[in-house]
Amino acid sequence: MAERTDILISGGGVAGLTAAAAFGAAGFSVICVDPAPPVTEAGAEGADMRTTAFLHPSRRVLDDAGLWSRLEPHAAALRIMRIVDAGGEVAEPRVVKDFDASEIGDEPFGWNFPNWLLRREMVARLADLPNVSFRPGTATSAVLTRESEARVTLSDGTQVAARLLIAADGRNSPVREALGIGVKTLRYGQKALAFAVTHPIPHDNVSTEIHRTGGPFTFVPLPDRDGKPCSAIVWMERGPEALRLADLPVAAFEAEMFTRSAGLYGPLTLVTRRSVWPMIAQIAERFDGERTALLAEAAHVVPPIGAQGLNMSLADLACLLDLAKAAPDRLGDRAMLSAYHRRRWPEVKARVTGIDLLNRTSMLSAQPLRDLRASALNALYSFKPIRATLMKAGLGLGR
Repeated sequence: MAERTDILISGGGVAGLTAAAAFGAAGFSVICVDPAPPVTEAGAEGADMRTTAFLHPSRRVLDDAGLWSRLEPHAAALRIMRIVDAGGEVAEPRVVKDFDASEIGDEPFGWNFPNWLLRREMVARLADLPNVSFRPGTATSAVLTRESEARVTLSDGTQVAARLLIAADGRNSPVREALGIGVKTLRYGQKALAFAVTHPIPHDNVSTEIHRTGGPFTFVPLPDRDGKPCSAIVWMERGPEALRLADLPVAAFEAEMFTRSAGLYGPLTLVTRRSVWPMIAQIAERFDGERTALLAEAAHVVPPIGAQGLNMSLADLACLLDLAKAAPDRLGDRAMLSAYHRRRWPEVKARVTGIDLLNRTSMLSAQPLRDLRASALNALYSFKPIRATLMKAGLGLGR
């Protein structure tokens, strides 16, 4: 006899856990499974040392899910997005432009959190929801969809019948593959190093993206650590160079960091381990299948530029949740899921294309092209209406 639920979420990463909390808070019965138990402490083996910046349109989803009150005490606000071009003959700033959130509203652009901490707080929230069952250490083994329901077999042998199956199981999504939904993938030969540093010069809640070659070097504010200003770093480089940097002794790595950061925040002290992540851009051919919605990296993957990745995922979730609330009796039916695909796929496609262009521009190594990049940044920033439009577009806001 199959266990019955409104929604089965395959995947217990940040997006899957948020979806479980959001649908659970909305009154739906939810089962969320993931093959790996979440790592919820910074020092534990396998901890995700990346950070996530929730842009302020995402706050509504977190509020409705009952997550924001848990997360807010740990937030580092992002009030200014600073773009620095250091692509001259020497690694020093030659163009510095600030995109200030106060130009378009009273809220900061968003708030930054360590990923391991997000998992800790989200798992705690799920424990407070009696209609949500979180089952770490349990995988999705088989999927059979019918017009009336999705039948899912779990790795512990349990069979679940769900009105809606949500694939939040990553860029190599087993659920997406089971449904035969294809993907288009763009590869860059590029990897990202993720870690945290302290520095003597305060970040003043400024997120700083420094462009030279290989990809951006980005400071994202974190709360102070041991009384010192602290930032998360995402350092994107071509694959072999990223691996060389990851293997350097700490002192040599800190020296390379200081040079690549153009010395903007002074000497940088590594305070966490370094993790390395491959960079791709990817979009599924469709975001829906029979009784199934693709969410987050199962649907789309982008390089970490402009804090777009998870915020696109939460926009997916907001759309899906709005459709479910509007017609709960039609949860997971063909009309609902077709509407989800129509609303999300074109916007995501446009963002994937735009971020792909930005990433390729940030990788430029030829000096004349780097000079052209600096000139373009200067020209775009100089016109206030264009600057405001770019900021609103980055947040996913209308004009």
